[in-house]
Amino acid sequence: MSKSRTFAWMAWVIASLFYAYQYVLRVMPNIMMDSIIEQFNIDVVTFGQFSGVYYIGYSLMHLPIGMLLDRFGPKKIMPFFILMTVVGLLPIIFADSWVYPIIGRLLIGMGSSAAILSTFKIIRLYFTEEKFTRMLSFSVTIGLIGAIYGGGPVNYLFGVLGYKIVVELFVLLGLILAVFAYFAVPTIKLDHPSTITSDIKEVFSNGKVIFICLCAGLMVGPMEGFADVWGTGFLKQVYGLEGTVAASLPSLIFVGMCFGGPILSVIAEKTNRYLGTIIVAGILMVFGFVFLVEGQMDIRSMSVMFALIGMCSAYQIIAIYKASTYVKEHVVGLTTAIANMIIMVFGYLFHTIIGWVVHFMGGPNDALAYVKGITVIPVALVLGVLGFCILVSWEKIKKNKSV
Repeated sequence: MSKSRTFAWMAWVIASLFYAYQYVLRVMPNIMMDSIIEQFNIDVVTFGQFSGVYYIGYSLMHLPIGMLLDRFGPKKIMPFFILMTVVGLLPIIFADSWVYPIIGRLLIGMGSSAAILSTFKIIRLYFTEEKFTRMLSFSVTIGLIGAIYGGGPVNYLFGVLGYKIVVELFVLLGLILAVFAYFAVPTIKLDHPSTITSDIKEVFSNGKVIFICLCAGLMVGPMEGFADVWGTGFLKQVYGLEGTVAASLPSLIFVGMCFGGPILSVIAEKTNRYLGTIIVAGILMVFGFVFLVEGQMDIRSMSVMFALIGMCSAYQIIAIYKASTYVKEHVVGLTTAIANMIIMVFGYLFHTIIGWVVHFMGGPNDALAYVKGITVIPVALVLGVLGFCILVSWEKIKKNKSV
């Protein structure tokens, strides 16, 4: 392997590890909920806002980071934003006032935004176009391994070491990753043939791009709402499961997505039915959550169902790629950033709405309140699937007119 190819693979591995690292930080509140509520004396609505503010920072930074990556490259940008996530962890360890963990969570979201965007950029820079969806799916698989170890295993470490010591370990890991990112990612000269304003206007004025992003956002609830935070509490209250089991089962959604990324990408590529693949995935997730909120599933059937939902959640990779096909080549990178930004905004909405419903329908100790809160997810999935069906019809009409 040539030296340039070695550097390309090193850059891809580091970006993928950063993606895994930020995923652990993203799902940590799922495990730390009881400790944080007790330490800072907050209610479940406030905790839901704490969890969801991650997505505010994550989404708001997409455009700035996308522009910075275009102009300075991953070598300078990745280490800085890795360090930002590290700084965001510190208030959980040292702060007494609740405002500082909120600010820290916002910083974690802002820094984490650079992980997937750096991955997009590195794949675009160092690998061919036809390998984009496949390489991205493998990066997501590596990242989701982080999400898996943000479930049961990290929950176990919290129980053995205490959550503050575990957070300190992740601070150290972040510092090490930042050093590797700076010294291992190669410098590359980038050209900018158009202005920032014209590029942004071109993407946001594209109706198909915005529509597909909104529909994809409506379908993000199983991953960003349930698996990230609310799944453990739901399984404890509705199904009466013990803490470690309740924390481990939602992690199967991330396990499923590890396999779903490559599988759905191959299916969509071979059949050339990208939107159809997303629709089928959405329908399967709807049925899975309908069965779940009915409260009639045992652990074995839930395990299978969560893994299947995880596989279907990989629709996001296809949706982001499909959005990029609606624009000119020079704004493809910016389009992927904007698509991911819009989709992730829905993460905050799901966290906030579910927290609001749970609180006002009985609180975190009420099983029925959790059922009503989680029901938000299948309702949104149905709307997203209908949106993609409209998009398929839209493309068919356009194709028939052109013929």
